Amino acid sequence: MDNNDNEMTEFHWFMDILQTIDAGLVVLDRQYTIKLWNGFMENHSGIRPDQAKGQNLFTLFSEIDSEWFKKKAESVFLLNTRAFTISEQRPFLFKFKNNYPITGRADFMYQNSTIIPLNNTSGETEHICLILYDVTAAAMHKLDMENQKKQTE
Repeated sequence: MDNNDNEMTEFHWFMDILQTIDAGLVVLDRQYTIKLWNGFMENHSGIRPDQAKGQNLFTLFSEIDSEWFKKKAESVFLLNTRAFTISEQRPFLFKFKNNYPITGRADFMYQNSTIIPLNNTSGETEHICLILYDVTAAAMHKLDMENQKKQTE
């Protein structure tokens, strides 16, 4: 196997990992146009990657507070540094249904997210990657603990 075959195999593995990882991956440009939409996002939104790509994030998901999100994202674009959201501040970014509708008690998926800068070859941030984590189980556990604490007071 020559070097090109190895590189193609590794690229194929990399793409397979991105599509099947248990976290949402969304790449956005400066106009908030979706450039990448992985399998996690498809599974939870019902929107296929070919349907999402080229769409404006806020048109596709009107529940996202665009003013708030743009402030977060602009700091990533301008400062070339990561930004984070946690479910304690804002329970969700995308209003996805809970993964466990029968055993779960939450009506929606609690989410944490990381927004990372993606630099071009000149080092300029032209895109951002939004990584979305399902933290519903941890959020429900924390709520249970808080409720138990209130009952014992």
